[in-house]
This record gives sequence, structure tokens and C-alpha cells, in this order.
Amino acid sequence: MQSADQNAVWRSIYFLLCLMLFTLSAMGEEKPPMEMGQYQLDSGDVIQITVFGQADLSLRRRLGETGVIHYPFLGDLHVAGLTARQLESQIYQGLKGDYLVSPSVSVSIEDYRPFFIDGEVKRPGGYPFQPGLTVDKAAALAGGYTERASRNKIQILRSDAQGQHHLDGQPQSRVFPGDIITVEQRFF
Repeated sequence: MQSADQNAVWRSIYFLLCLMLFTLSAMGEEKPPMEMGQYQLDSGDVIQITVFGQADLSLRRRLGETGVIHYPFLGDLHVAGLTARQLESQIYQGLKGDYLVSPSVSVSIEDYRPFFIDGEVKRPGGYPFQPGLTVDKAAALAGGYTERASRNKIQILRSDAQGQHHLDGQPQSRVFPGDIITVEQRFF
């Protein structure tokens, strides 16, 4: 029969082994460079700006190539690269004091910019982004994989504030707005 000290040692070793296995398995998972709460606005996104009680200050705009919108009282605002929260704060600060005492500003993303999928799918092209999208779901929107599609050779080109990143994708990899997915051909 083992003593209480030996049991405690074995439990500690077991816990450390489990922790190491969990850490190693998590290291192999693809980590997205951003979460949707950190999503940066860019051309193609449709945003809704609402200022409570101020219909003339509420608007809906699709961001153009320049990433600039014209906003009443504040003029041109460069919004590309900002999160919705950062834009809320910028508008709040701009309206506070000179125009309104304490404005209640809300910025939401009505439509995300499309993602693109090409290569070995039946209907390559651009498609509307939907939250929770994976490569498999994106391929399904594009009519499914072709007979020659390789599900092990998927490339994702993703842009963020640091530039463009080439990622090796898998069928369950997350897709973000603006991603360009290329499904390679497999060889027999």
C-alpha cells in the first residue's frame, strides 16, 4: 500500500503530464491573428453609425477604397484599420463638448467585406462573409470541392494591420472577411 505522500507525488506528476499534453496540443492549433472583437474595418465593409436621439448624425456607409467616410460636423474620418470600438470613441470625442454634452455613439458592422475562394472548388469567386465560417463551409458556398481538390494543401492569404500573411489552412480553419483561400490540386 502506498503512503499519502506517494499518492500526492503521483497526482502531481499526472497533473503535470496532462498540462504538458494540453500545452503541446494547443501549440499545434492555428491561432487567428485577430478575434472578431478586434476586427479592423476596411474597404467593402458596411458600417452603421448611430447617435442616440440625433437622426442627422446617424448614417450607414460602405467603406470605399480610401477607407475614408465623410461624417457630419467632423469632416473626413479615416476609418480603415480601426475597430468599431475605436471608431465609436473617435466620433464620441469629436462630438463631445462642441456639439453634444454626452453623445451616445454606437458603431456596428452591418455587412463584412467578402472573402474569396479559388482553385479546386466548383464556383471560384467572392462570397459574402458569415461569422463562424470555416474553409469547408466556404468551399460549400462555392459549390463544393472538385474531384481533384487537396484538402491538405489549402493556402489562406490574410491581411491585417501588420500586412499580409500566408497561412497553411485546413478544412476546419477559420475564415475572416477579406481572406483569399486557395485550394490546391492533389496528385494521384
